[in-house]
Amino acid sequence: MSEVQPIRSTRFRAEREADWRALEALVKRVETQGSHRLSFEESRALAELYRKAATSLSVARDISLDQNLLIYLESLVARAFLSVYAPQESLSGVIGRFFGGSASAAVRRSGMAILMAFLALALGGWLAAMLFAQDPAWFYTFVPGGLAGDRGPGASTETLRAGLFSTEANLLGQLGAFAAYLFSHNTRVALFSFALGVFACVPSLLLTLYNGLILGAFWGLYADRGLGVELFGWLSIHGVTELSALALAAAGGFRLGLAILFPGGMTRKDSLRAASKDAVKLALVASLMLLVAGLLEGFGRQLVTDTTLRITIGWGIGALWLAWFMLAGRRAR
Repeated sequence: MSEVQPIRSTRFRAEREADWRALEALVKRVETQGSHRLSFEESRALAELYRKAATSLSVARDISLDQNLLIYLESLVARAFLSVYAPQESLSGVIGRFFGGSASAAVRRSGMAILMAFLALALGGWLAAMLFAQDPAWFYTFVPGGLAGDRGPGASTETLRAGLFSTEANLLGQLGAFAAYLFSHNTRVALFSFALGVFACVPSLLLTLYNGLILGAFWGLYADRGLGVELFGWLSIHGVTELSALALAAAGGFRLGLAILFPGGMTRKDSLRAASKDAVKLALVASLMLLVAGLLEGFGRQLVTDTTLRITIGWGIGALWLAWFMLAGRRAR
């Protein structure tokens, strides 16, 4: 019996090996060049040869041919399956689909989660501003020492104003360090808000609320000195994009947490898997927005010192983000 099996395997292979080799050559072309490079006849041959190879594998398993042949056929059939059925899309195609409607559609589907994030920011800001108005010492409760620097209730109004408008190198350096710290802080908050949202939304909600407390404390300080509009302009040039990114990242975390809390008719595992598709896209959009905010922060702060122009630039760019989110992909759909 041991002599019969090698003979049977050899005969089986000899009758079909030409088709296997032809299939292997087509699969290799698809793997290296993409399926779009095949002609119509080659694509049809690929599908036909794949079905033949799958049948050969089934037969080989039934009649227990040698292990090496089975391993070869299993590998060939698996590669051919991917070549025939797996979506063939270039990197440029993936990027184009992301910007052309995939990302914006995820944002539109996440409207409730995004609203939750903005409400948490607004609530934190309002609460900190109210507490600061009652007692300025609350500023140090909400704002980390490294973030506050020399901007606190003890600073003079002239010092606070100079930090917003002065073009002096030393003050620009201090302002740059402050802005870099703020950007780094917001980036960490955005990442943690997304990653920890799966824990029933609570960590994401608290982090977003905390960021609002920091902004509210600064607003209370500058508004108390009559510099509220000036601070609004200084923050607008990069903050519209940066805080929106923070809200989107938190919304991605909320989507994950809500999928676990309210799975609907699905299991929690399936609900989380479905929500993660949009959540990841929100995180990617937030990352892109943080990158843009970093560029605005690096150049806009130093080149633009007029409050009206700062507000116009910041909210103008915000309007462009909103237009992308609301309009991209609708016509195609």
